Amino acid sequence: MAYVSISKDLTAVKTKFILGLTKRQTLCFGAAAAMGLPLFFLLRGVASTSVAAFVMLLVMLPWFMFAMYEKNGQPLEKFLRCVIAVRFKRPKIRTYQTNNLYAVIARQNQLYKEVRSIVSNKKT
Repeated sequence: MAYVSISKDLTAVKTKFILGLTKRQTLCFGAAAAMGLPLFFLLRGVASTSVAAFVMLLVMLPWFMFAMYEKNGQPLEKFLRCVIAVRFKRPKIRTYQTNNLYAVIARQNQLYKEVRSIVSNKKT
């Protein structure tokens, strides 16, 4: 009898769209081809074929990365967004701050005292 192994984690299984590729991969590969091939044919007349192929590869490489790269279940753009937030947007040293309940109550009592003194001064 034939034996087929099935993954226990069905969230890791991705639906295939065309030729065993997901919709995301198909879209990214299509965008890479739409940008790289015309550039190759335009540059082939000006420069040598190897230079045109190298420039085409450099233009298409980011699209391939967006199609295939995945880390911890996140696609490349989400991963890059997290890296940019950690490295550039958020402060390097984060101070630990607590919201002390007793300090909040003390400030509120101080505000009540100030309001009472202002109100009592207006009455007199």
